[in-house]
Amino acid sequence: MGTTLTVAPHRLLDAGAFVTRFADPLAALTTPAAIADLLAPDAKTPLSSSETVRSEVRQLLREGGFKPAGRSKPASEYLVAAHAENRFPRINAAVDACNVASLFSGLPISLIDLDRIVGPLEIRVCPPSTSYVFNPSGQVIDASGLLAVFDAEGPTGTPVKDAQRTKTHDGTRATLAVVWGTNALPGRTEQATRWYRELVAMIPGATNEDVSF
Repeated sequence: MGTTLTVAPHRLLDAGAFVTRFADPLAALTTPAAIADLLAPDAKTPLSSSETVRSEVRQLLREGGFKPAGRSKPASEYLVAAHAENRFPRINAAVDACNVASLFSGLPISLIDLDRIVGPLEIRVCPPSTSYVFNPSGQVIDASGLLAVFDAEGPTGTPVKDAQRTKTHDGTRATLAVVWGTNALPGRTEQATRWYRELVAMIPGATNEDVSF
């Protein structure tokens, strides 16, 4: 049975999504050199971010009343800064592919362990007083007004920080990726999602599946 993602009406959201299944747990997989090499200064990529992309992504997040600034800025902005400062994170093959796609597309991307999901999935704006733990040390983010993927237990992935409870780990065998695009950037979500799928397909034993909206 395929994965279904219900999307609540939203004036700006243009989301992309797909599922990846891995032949082995992530701990047994190595990030392909072809993905890592894209971080080199002279690497050629099909997409590149810009101030226009950054601005429109922030506007997407503001639509629900969220303030995307400081520690609550879009995850894609963190990656741009990390790349410029030569501290780009290396996590695992799945996350590394995700981060490269997000860096160059300028769009935030959530990566969720599909086997940790409880119940149906829906994208909607977080109501007031919504919060969740986003890292192993138990830090909490106030997500009021922020777009998020919800399951039966609350937010899982958002354009700022994914929930700790559904993040990938050494044993992950299936992931749901959600590309947080905006219709103010026509075609960009489709381009980013297509390229991201191509990157993931470089991981030995990885297979991609469409998501029903």
